[in-house]
Amino acid sequence: MDKLSQDEVVAKLSKLQGWRLKKDAIEKTFTFADFKTAFSAMTRIAFEAETINHHPEWFNVYNKLTITLSTHDADGITVKDFDLAERIEKAVSCFV
Repeated sequence: MDKLSQDEVVAKLSKLQGWRLKKDAIEKTFTFADFKTAFSAMTRIAFEAETINHHPEWFNVYNKLTITLSTHDADGITVKDFDLAERIEKAVSCFV
């Protein structure tokens, strides 16, 4: 999988609300009602990640979940990251 150019990343980010560029990754923080809801969303995301064999880096404290996506094999951002970001958005839509 080829790493996307800076212009390609910026163009794709403009279509994802709340996601931002962070070095060689894209990142978003979600806020849920409580820990149980955040953990439920994480579980749903895990199933999506397994489906496409692309796994997020994430950090969770109580009701906040920060997700960072990067394709380590490509040493940067690829189409796989945006595919997973879109799946994440759909997966968490019923939780936020």
